[in-house]
Amino acid sequence: MKTDLRIVFMGTPDFAVTTLKTLVDNHYNIVGVITAPDKPAGRGRKLQESAVKQYAKSEGLHVMQPTNLKDEVFLSELKALDANLQIVVAFRMLPEAVWRMPELGTFNLHASLLPNYRGAAPINWAIINGETQTGVSTFFIDEKIDTGAMILQKDVTINKSDNAGSLHDKLMTVGSHLVLETVKLIAQGDIKTTPQPENAEIKTAYKLNKENCKIDWNDTIYNINNKIRGLSPYPAAWCYLENNNTTLDIKIYEAEIVLENHNFDTGFLIADKQNIKIAVKEGFIIIKKIKLPGKRLMDAKSLLNGYQFNNDAKVL
Repeated sequence: MKTDLRIVFMGTPDFAVTTLKTLVDNHYNIVGVITAPDKPAGRGRKLQESAVKQYAKSEGLHVMQPTNLKDEVFLSELKALDANLQIVVAFRMLPEAVWRMPELGTFNLHASLLPNYRGAAPINWAIINGETQTGVSTFFIDEKIDTGAMILQKDVTINKSDNAGSLHDKLMTVGSHLVLETVKLIAQGDIKTTPQPENAEIKTAYKLNKENCKIDWNDTIYNINNKIRGLSPYPAAWCYLENNNTTLDIKIYEAEIVLENHNFDTGFLIADKQNIKIAVKEGFIIIKKIKLPGKRLMDAKSLLNGYQFNNDAKVL
């Protein structure tokens, strides 16, 4: 039996736009779009609309931007849309009154192979932890975060050249197709779900903060490189640079590894006209792209054209 769907879509960033566009392009009936309130951004602190809102407006879709998802006025407006399915992509945690509302349920697209990497930053942590495989999952939302019954999954390979940005784009595209496949199964009344397994080995996608984005130069050369890849282009791996009797917070966006025996102290910085390299246990981290405070992001050669490193410069 095929069900006529009335869909409410919830999402905020670019990652969600691709899925919403896929649904619109496939002529699904989107009766409402819920996204984050406009936020001040940039030097002028002008109100910035979310990527989802911008796209939804361009398609003439009905947009709602509640600050409080438990607000009675919002809940009554949501109910009035008479949706029978809700789809969530990169939004926030929903109260039970919202996710239980539609007859066919509320499902979420998550950028990992659940149950691994539940949480806020699954794309980053998959690379930071040196995974070679990740993917996307659709699941029905329940009262906990990313724990509901799974519907579909699709594997995606993580290449050595991938960083968080390139993997984000791959998962965004694959995820939009997985949502479309999930919606078709729901419409046909052909949905089968699998409970998520629970065990002590499950890896978590912790929220990123300044502390867990800092580079530990005493770590293995591979772990250091994976952290740089996994945090690029956002929010970026960082460390302290001691140079010219000052200590700076610097961000590193791209690096390469060279395995080599040497006698330099860990963190010792060697620079010539072309290269910046950092001594670590198993060799050197070659810095390819770097940002110093108050300067733009640049490649190592461009930085070396106008910036001098002392002979005793080091990173901490």
